[in-house]
Amino acid sequence: MENIKNKKILIVDDEPEIRKMIESFLRKEGFFRIYLALTCEEALAICRLNKPHIAILDVMLPDGDGFELFSSIRQFSQMPVIFLTAKGEAQDRLLGLGLGADDYIVKPFLPRELILRLTAILKRVYINTIKQRLPIFKLEGCIVDLESAIVRSNKGEQTLTAKEHGLLLKLYENKGRIVTSDALCEAVWGDDYYGYENSLMVHIRRIREKIEINPSKPKNLLTIRGLGYKLIVKEE
Repeated sequence: MENIKNKKILIVDDEPEIRKMIESFLRKEGFFRIYLALTCEEALAICRLNKPHIAILDVMLPDGDGFELFSSIRQFSQMPVIFLTAKGEAQDRLLGLGLGADDYIVKPFLPRELILRLTAILKRVYINTIKQRLPIFKLEGCIVDLESAIVRSNKGEQTLTAKEHGLLLKLYENKGRIVTSDALCEAVWGDDYYGYENSLMVHIRRIREKIEINPSKPKNLLTIRGLGYKLIVKEE
């Protein structure tokens, strides 16, 4: 089994105390490939040169914000991202998750909570989904390649984020059957999934934008009102 402690972690925060605190706790947990940045420019340079496996991004940065940085990173990397911010407003949280981030933690926070969430994401993205070859299947109007995390259609090739990938894998494993919203949330956010229902809806909408001919009238990923969702697979 792959050792997640070998994964490269990028910490982007303009507060030196926060950066050093997170780094210290990560090193105590056995992580050693840690990169620090205090601006968007520094973070992008590290991402291109060192190719981190996961990033912890502060929302408020001297030369921009974490959301802009996240969008720039997504142009060349699909690594998982955790947003870290002093803002607790619901709209900021939903914006970050809606962009495709994997988690969102509000300052002040318990370092142990951050470590647990980060570890869970690393295991889910880099271990749990690579134990066996992942499926390639056909939907109406597109082909979903979970092995490469790509959707191919007349729109071209579209990359799946880590959350979208996890949701589609869970739906495929139960193709043709209803998967409850709770089961989907648990599959991608783990045991501590309560409160992610709105985020699930955002990710389902983003998936439909990639796999449906008309996302407003889905034929591949159906909503079963009051229960959950169902994936209709045409052929393997």
